[in-house]
Amino acid sequence: MMRARILPMLLVLSGTAVATGQIVKGSPATAAALLPAFLVLAGVNSPLIFPRSIGAQEAQRRSAVDGRPVVFWRPGCKYCIRLRIRLGRRARQAHWVNIWRDPAGAVAVRAANDGNETVPTVVVAGRPHTNPHPAWVRERLPPST
Repeated sequence: MMRARILPMLLVLSGTAVATGQIVKGSPATAAALLPAFLVLAGVNSPLIFPRSIGAQEAQRRSAVDGRPVVFWRPGCKYCIRLRIRLGRRARQAHWVNIWRDPAGAVAVRAANDGNETVPTVVVAGRPHTNPHPAWVRERLPPST
């Protein structure tokens, strides 16, 4: 889990250092613009923006019962971030599996992608789809209530 937090921590530390340098130079307005930008980048790359992950076996079991897609992802993946942001609040209607925390999830992704850990891999009705368009995934989510 530590490697998932390295990039966000580096962004926060870098933003703080850059903003401090700008304040020391006498440019507080530049510091006030740069620090939030770094913090937003850190937040977007944080695993905290994703719905709570469950194990691959549990996700597949739940999906067999409720028909919801299973999304295999990993922190820092720009395509996973894109999918998560584009799904918005409806992202919580899918089952999310962090392949860095669940070895069975990583095995499932490698099996679906010729040995590569290519994410996001979305499994719908037992069929894997690698990096599908967010609109396609949204269509496969259950209707909002």
